[in-house]
Amino acid sequence: MAISIHSLHFSATSKPKPYERKNPPPIFISTNPSHLNLLQLRDLFNSTNLSCHRFPQFNSDGRVKPVDLDKLQIALAHSSVIVSVFCRTKFSSREENDEKLELGFGELFQRAIPVSESNGQLVGFGRAVSDNGLTASIYDVAVLPSLQRLGIGHKIVKRIIRVLTGRGIYDIAALCSEKERLFFEACGFGEDALGSTTMMYTRTTSSYTEGNPMIKRAGRMLLLAPPLRGPFLEQH
Repeated sequence: MAISIHSLHFSATSKPKPYERKNPPPIFISTNPSHLNLLQLRDLFNSTNLSCHRFPQFNSDGRVKPVDLDKLQIALAHSSVIVSVFCRTKFSSREENDEKLELGFGELFQRAIPVSESNGQLVGFGRAVSDNGLTASIYDVAVLPSLQRLGIGHKIVKRIIRVLTGRGIYDIAALCSEKERLFFEACGFGEDALGSTTMMYTRTTSSYTEGNPMIKRAGRMLLLAPPLRGPFLEQH
């Protein structure tokens, strides 16, 4: 299993905010793909500035362009595990200062009502691609920024692992950036006992030189970056 280096969009090493949520909001975790709304998922990706592409395209403001819904639908259809997390909008959009207040009767009553996909907002997501026999890969783990550092991302990864191991799939690895290492270690991931090194497909690397802008170095890996397309090139 491999988790793309851009897939996890919340910082595992960022400094905590000057306040703490005493009462994390109630959530509903679903593994039913029919509970997922594509537009809500795209909005979640946009809120975390997540791109599903290894080489994302950016808008003029520096944010990644929204994912293509058709391609996203195809990706979800071929995913082996889909985990969605829902929360009441009242709790997911709460201002920071309100977190310091004690729970009142009205809020306690709201928390007592079970959260579901029908009355909640999509605040977390993760998926796995697998051969359904031996190995699996996790991609696109995202958590709404206002609900990060509450353990939701940990719950998403743990739920995916539970489903995969329940199917007898234990070859689960994580390809992550250095800032995400602590998060995955907390989820039970560690160094590969075989000392394996991940290699990414770069078409025919012998056809390119390292100085070619098509080739991008990432540690010990060479990645093939798509060529820039200008107006003149698009006409030909």
